Amino acid sequence: MTGAALSRSDCDLLVHLLELPTVGLLEEPDGSPRLWDAQRAYAEAARELGFTVERHGPAKRDVLNLPGVPAAVRDAAERLPRFLDDQPSLVLRLGPPLPPERTVMFNVHLDTVAGWEPPSFDGARFRGRGAIDAKGPAVALLAGVRAALAAEPGLGDQVGVLIQAVSGEEGGAMGAFGTRPLVMDGLVGRLNLFCEPTGLRYLTRSTAAMTACVRVDGEDAIDDRPDAGHNATVLLGFVAQRLAAELPRHATDGRVCVAGLHTGDMHNRVYGSGRLLMNISYASAESGRRMEEAVPAVLADALAEFTRTFAGVPDQARTAADAASITRLEWPKRGLPALSETDPWGRELLERAGLPRWPDEEPAFTCDAIWMHGVPGVCAAVYGPGDLGANNAHAAGEYADVAELERFAAGVARVLKEFTRTVPRTSTPGRSDNP
Repeated sequence: MTGAALSRSDCDLLVHLLELPTVGLLEEPDGSPRLWDAQRAYAEAARELGFTVERHGPAKRDVLNLPGVPAAVRDAAERLPRFLDDQPSLVLRLGPPLPPERTVMFNVHLDTVAGWEPPSFDGARFRGRGAIDAKGPAVALLAGVRAALAAEPGLGDQVGVLIQAVSGEEGGAMGAFGTRPLVMDGLVGRLNLFCEPTGLRYLTRSTAAMTACVRVDGEDAIDDRPDAGHNATVLLGFVAQRLAAELPRHATDGRVCVAGLHTGDMHNRVYGSGRLLMNISYASAESGRRMEEAVPAVLADALAEFTRTFAGVPDQARTAADAASITRLEWPKRGLPALSETDPWGRELLERAGLPRWPDEEPAFTCDAIWMHGVPGVCAAVYGPGDLGANNAHAAGEYADVAELERFAAGVARVLKEFTRTVPRTSTPGRSDNP
């Protein structure tokens, strides 16, 4: 579809958004994210297309008490008085309020990971934090809506569009105070697209992730008497190897990342305490439950093996004897839903719009689309330009090419055009059967 090119105003808007630091407070607790400013600039640009502000503000504090909220989010909200106030979310609406069956919802996040880089634009490539994840897609989304409006007069009349421009996607927040409360409040459509880098392929599933922490609480010792205390470094190092070797075979539809081992920084001290972190993804609630059962079982076996291995080593004998009693398992994050495709209607519409499908054999990834799990009568998919790895998202040198953003905008326009054509015309918008 022609007309999906980024305008000069689009490019200026993206550069402006890149210039605004919007690092989430889980990434930079001492930071001052300018998310209000970024969302106001975005809303002003969308107003030129006919969008109005449906909602703009922080989530209510009671959302932090819901099941599945990561412990890091609750802890940060306790420590930082402005945690929620400084991380609002924006909802824009095109057209009058219409029922979900006549609405397409797009979700895009304006918060970023840490790692400031001076933004730049050379006419063909944008550089800067958030260029591909996901300020670039946010701006290209508006270009796609503009192209669709030019082609389909029913858009904004017979069919409505919602845009969720959220905070709280990065830093392990998992959408707990951004996307989740918006979905709970019914700000969704029959079709819901989450704008994340997928190489312009649509993905109708999203993994969730749990975080496990193996913590050792023993007694320290000096280096001259290592046998007098507990050596958390040796114990956790051993456990890390066993978990890395055994847990992956239980992860039938996800991945296990064993990382984040810390006991201390000095060479002349035996550290009796420490922690080991693991991140475990899964693609269904059932596989998530299986992993929750597998982790403590594998950990118990590892501790028993450690005791047998080091019981006869004088410097480690006390640690071996007490390994089980000084080690505990904690779950900073678990119980999150995973999204899996349940309704072929959305897949068929996206394919009619010319969007290629994410290969079934290629693993999915985690994003805010998980909160569409269990919402009745809707379809959800992840779709966006670029690649998290190739475009250096979350890393130095993040970039987005104009050509890729414009291809994404054209895809958005085709989707909106196809959706509009599926909705029966009615003299009173909103009164029709489900498409």
